[in-house]
Amino acid sequence: MSQIAFNEEALKTAQRIIARYPKGKEKSALIPLLHLAQAEFDGWLSPETMDYVASLLSIQSIEAYEVASFYSMFNLQPVGKCVLEVCRTSSCWLLGAEDVVRHIEKRLGIHVGETTADGMFTLKTVECLGSCGTAPMLQCGADYYENLTLEKVDNLIANLKQDGSRRTYPKPAPVKIES
Repeated sequence: MSQIAFNEEALKTAQRIIARYPKGKEKSALIPLLHLAQAEFDGWLSPETMDYVASLLSIQSIEAYEVASFYSMFNLQPVGKCVLEVCRTSSCWLLGAEDVVRHIEKRLGIHVGETTADGMFTLKTVECLGSCGTAPMLQCGADYYENLTLEKVDNLIANLKQDGSRRTYPKPAPVKIES
């Protein structure tokens, strides 16, 4: 297995992120660096990747593991190119998030927590994403898709599949859901 390391551009980005914080407070860069690492290393954080991030910050690996395992935005096992995270809390649930989840499961032939056989989509349900006024919604990478209908979900899936690129945070260009 090869050594985990950022490419030159990502390493420069990591150094800029770390430099935002005062000397002795570099650990504050942990969440942004975990996002960067997840985007750089196929959408998930392996133990080796978290070890690498910890080494950049001169912290213990367990500190990176604790943060990565706490937040649903970090994936600790391989995921599809597009992680569809459907909000399941009150406003979204009341306005049809459960129907959206069932529709995606049927459309993609997977259940929550699973990835399609082609490696394109992973379906997750998550707690509040802060878009209660535009429920139901889902997040894919850094993009919110709001006021969802089953037709909008179908368009989103078709457009993401056609685009074929990994959707990450930090963000590449968004994919539109309107036809």
